[in-house]
Amino acid sequence: MSPMIEISNASKTFTMHLQNGVRLPIVSGVSMQVNAGECVVLSGPSGAGKSSILKMIFGNYRCDQGHILVRHNEAMVDVATAKPRDILRVRRQTIGYVSQFLRAVPRVATLDVVAEPLIANGIARDDARSQAGTLLSRLNIPERLWTLPPSTFSGGEQQRVNIARGFISDMPILLLDEPTASLDGVNRKIVVDLVAEKKMRGVAMVAIVHDDGVRHLIADRIVDVMSFAAAA
Repeated sequence: MSPMIEISNASKTFTMHLQNGVRLPIVSGVSMQVNAGECVVLSGPSGAGKSSILKMIFGNYRCDQGHILVRHNEAMVDVATAKPRDILRVRRQTIGYVSQFLRAVPRVATLDVVAEPLIANGIARDDARSQAGTLLSRLNIPERLWTLPPSTFSGGEQQRVNIARGFISDMPILLLDEPTASLDGVNRKIVVDLVAEKKMRGVAMVAIVHDDGVRHLIADRIVDVMSFAAAA
């Protein structure tokens, strides 16, 4: 089986320019593969570099060395070396991302925040909003809130909007950074079901989940990030 994500010997170090150029190693020698229909969960203590690895895959962080290949339109693109415009193209068409925090344009209605990824890829606005409403209902966001901006919502409600926005597209790769952190048991179960449905559609996922119950329900493999800990 051809991998959707193939990471080989990737490393990341931050340079603290306001601290006399001190270099802070994060991860070193990251090597792993993720296949279609598989969810790989990254484990390890806070600060071990789990979120940094997700951001390296998404192209937010550049690698110091190594390669991060993602399958984009049947070709492998190395996001570690790709030009910014190519990374943006990969994000629009191939890699979805659910971060810990919702980032949305102020005053935009929740329904449009969730529908936007579909509209950006050519789906008619009415169809996109209909799909957004279906997903918001499933995640227990009542219809009376859909016209309001999500900045007015509670933390748990904002996270469910974030999940809806991340899961609405049929991207072949999906990155999940603590998607269930602010959720109650009912909504955690819904996210577990959404992950299972993505697997059935062949989506490759990399996730960070601190909840042991959720981790073991969604993980096909668990990768201990401490094995990639960089020497200080």
